[in-house]
Amino acid sequence: METRELTVVAGSFVGFQLLFSVASPLFSSTFTPSYDRLPPTKLTEWNSRLVSTVHALIVGLFCLYILWFDDAVNADPVWGEPGLVKLNVAITCGYLLYDLVLLATNWSTMGDSFFVCHHLAALYAYGYVLSRGVLPYFANFRLISELSTPFVNQRWFYEVLKYPRSDRLVVANGMAMAVVFFMVRIFVMPPYWARVFATFGTEAFERLGIGAQVAWITSCIALDILNTIWMYKIARGCYKVMMGASGRKPKEVSPLKQNHVNNHTD
Repeated sequence: METRELTVVAGSFVGFQLLFSVASPLFSSTFTPSYDRLPPTKLTEWNSRLVSTVHALIVGLFCLYILWFDDAVNADPVWGEPGLVKLNVAITCGYLLYDLVLLATNWSTMGDSFFVCHHLAALYAYGYVLSRGVLPYFANFRLISELSTPFVNQRWFYEVLKYPRSDRLVVANGMAMAVVFFMVRIFVMPPYWARVFATFGTEAFERLGIGAQVAWITSCIALDILNTIWMYKIARGCYKVMMGASGRKPKEVSPLKQNHVNNHTD
């Protein structure tokens, strides 16, 4: 890993920590009066989710820019010039490390084994991108999933501020969350894997070596399984909210009870 990437990883780790401990409390207490009345455990998660949203917007929009305008990466998905992708991945790795530390220090209230598996799988795969500059297109493509994160976090903000689940804003956000989550995490699976399979047997694929090949394929499978599980939970919660908004009583109680839906990265 080059000095620039290490610097970005370390800088983003520190930056997200400062955003969590300094910027988020100041911003939130200024624009959301109810923030200061939240219990300590909710304050911690509030700040965590605000950081998550900021990270998602940065890397998600950067991801789209690379997909649309980085011709070198799009032309050679395995060995294309990875400069911009490595920058985006380094920001994400810094965030993942920050979040793992946050989860570890608040395990009793925020700990989630799914999140840990998600983060470790992503770091394992992204380590090859940063150290060898390989698979830039595929690494960047996975980050498109971050575009669903702000909606997931906004759902939690509405819930902790005690907005009625039948409120139009809550229902609209829930619908948008389900649609965007599906589009950027589930709908993209077939074209992504089609491009993956297209590299099999090529000289570029063979040059990767068994280590990078295994890291790439196994991490993608693990992440897609987690995304499918989360999509199921979101769809079930969305259905309950729609039934509640229409005045029909769903078969199960606790509408939109989606504890620990993924608000992190692929």
